Amino acid sequence: MGINVLTLVLIVTVLISMQAMQNGNLKERMMYSPYLVKHNNQGYRIFTHLWIHADVAHLFFNMFSLYALGGMLETELIHEYGRLKGELHILTIYLLGGLFATLIPYIRNHKNPAYRSLGASGAVSAIVFAAILWRPEMELQFIFVPIPFKAYWFGIFYLAYEIWMDKRGNTGIAHDAHIGGAILGIVYVLFINFGKLSNFVQQFIS
Repeated sequence: MGINVLTLVLIVTVLISMQAMQNGNLKERMMYSPYLVKHNNQGYRIFTHLWIHADVAHLFFNMFSLYALGGMLETELIHEYGRLKGELHILTIYLLGGLFATLIPYIRNHKNPAYRSLGASGAVSAIVFAAILWRPEMELQFIFVPIPFKAYWFGIFYLAYEIWMDKRGNTGIAHDAHIGGAILGIVYVLFINFGKLSNFVQQFIS
């Protein structure tokens, strides 16, 4: 059996990110800049920022999240739609999530030449929230939180936290990109399987 699409994404992201960490010029050329997208016609930055990260910790956190929840979602989508369509769905969620994550920052910063962002956090957020909506009943557990809890609670609290931190501002983190990615992940799942909404609501109120 050949390599799956998320593993390929992970490998490519790690290789490009490690290269960019050692090459400041490459990193600068790939970072997301709404100002340069609009005024210098550098639209490629909408996608290139997905493949680079600020440091190893940033890279590890995103790729671990992608592997953990993305792997589950990929398996579920392949089971539901077959390998070809399932892989296409997971790749589409990832790429559209990364694209959608740039919209709010673009609106806010297209006149700001100093704004820069990088990383796959928006795309990973799309995968994470798509996975949560697909399987809201699954239990998650983190190293720093030894007690397992339902995925839907994590989704609700995480999204509320991101909205709060975005309103607070000056954190150095693109919370608006995380929110945009999450919205895309949710909308995409509802588009391909609207019944997941009633399942989520049922899990929440039960």
